[in-house]
Amino acid sequence: MKKVEAIIQPVRLEPVKEALHAISVHGMTVTEVKGFGVQKGIREVYRGLEYQVDFLPKVKIEVVAPDDKVQPVVNTIANKARTGRIGDGKIFVYPVGEVIRIRTGEVGENAV
Repeated sequence: MKKVEAIIQPVRLEPVKEALHAISVHGMTVTEVKGFGVQKGIREVYRGLEYQVDFLPKVKIEVVAPDDKVQPVVNTIANKARTGRIGDGKIFVYPVGEVIRIRTGEVGENAV
């Protein structure tokens, strides 16, 4: 099993969520986060004063999937989150040692 973690633009969350649901991914965790990379923030003007906004709002999606579904999950997120502009985000894939469903005590892929 692997954990797929994606940092994407907030406006791309709904298309990504719907596409993941279409490939039978029914569980995910979504967190509102802030950060910057190559984009390095933006300059804004408020009441005539210019200031730098370093941390931009993003959304982090976390999905745990069996090994055979990891590539379809990654491809789906990448395709639906891509706008072609700086700030589209990143996808990280981590190995998962063990998963335990608290309610039933199921372990492994049965718990996902």
